[in-house]
Amino acid sequence: MMVRGYIPVPQPADMIYAPIKLAVDISRTLVAEGHEVDFFAPNGSKLATPVKTLKLKPLVRNYKTFQALLNSVDLLTHHMPGLWDAYLAKEMFEQAAAGKYDVLHFQHPESAAPFASLYPTVPVVYTLNDPIYGWYKDIFKLYDSPNQFYVSISNNQRHPAPKLSYVATVYNGIGLEHLKFSEENDGYLLFVGRIVPEKGVKEAIEIARRTHHKLLIIGPTYDDSRNYFHKFVEPELDDQIQYLGYVDHDKLGKYFRRAKAFLAPIQWEEPFGLTMVEAMACGTPVIGLNRGSIPEIVVNGKTGYIATSITGMVAAVNKIGRINRRDCREHVKQKFSTKHMADGYLAAYETAIRRLAKNKKASPKNTAV
Repeated sequence: MMVRGYIPVPQPADMIYAPIKLAVDISRTLVAEGHEVDFFAPNGSKLATPVKTLKLKPLVRNYKTFQALLNSVDLLTHHMPGLWDAYLAKEMFEQAAAGKYDVLHFQHPESAAPFASLYPTVPVVYTLNDPIYGWYKDIFKLYDSPNQFYVSISNNQRHPAPKLSYVATVYNGIGLEHLKFSEENDGYLLFVGRIVPEKGVKEAIEIARRTHHKLLIIGPTYDDSRNYFHKFVEPELDDQIQYLGYVDHDKLGKYFRRAKAFLAPIQWEEPFGLTMVEAMACGTPVIGLNRGSIPEIVVNGKTGYIATSITGMVAAVNKIGRINRRDCREHVKQKFSTKHMADGYLAAYETAIRRLAKNKKASPKNTAV
């Protein structure tokens, strides 16, 4: 398994990088179930599972160095992050081709796509963590080969490319042991996420104003979205609308479990919303717009409400007391646990292996003429 060749695992404490957290949870759970998993990552990585670093130095050590990397025209022009990924990915393919691994799992398809067709006997599984942008489809087409298979993180995510070689939809999962349940709440609304337009922070503020509720906003701002923060968020801050900045993930639980409702007025087709699952795990119902993966995560009328407009979300806030908070917790237990996620990937690996064997059997043998 591999996420990035230039970011250590787990990710630095001041960074949000969901694919790393999810990959670590998958590998840890699979090992606990008796499987062998090697995690490929740069120096500085520390996991309970074996980590293969190949003595590769990381390019990222914290959020500041991550931003510096993303903003460095020289490093990006010379493909530094991609070359770091390729250094680990090539070794993974070499070892898999030699029989050491049954399957390779990458959290970012572009890290491995150039190698896959060169190792046609190696089953490769990709998690699609991002929306399937047009340029992503171009990559899939350019590097297509019969040994590459895809896992979507919601069914909605598949719409732009319904004919990819999917082996499963596997919902992201969380460890419930770190998220405590609360029957009671302190009456505030909660928004947790990146402070960017597509997450709907401005709309969350509108909902809080219209329902006369206190709103806590938690999440990082980035260089390319600071104008949005200064224009739509900062002027609204007062005793009712409070911005708490970035909060370490392991400290979010106390905010999730004491909220009256979690707001998700997303303005895009979000592939998956892990914060919604974390909120429900603590007993907090979710109110979201009917976009992206929300209908697959929230059970309308049972674990929250799905609205078609901001006005509909306002109405939902006013009836949120009808939701049984224990139903929210139970829903996460049944559908979004780390075990459920890991078992889903195990089934995806087995499907990929079977399909590749079937593809090879169906392909005619080359005949010298």
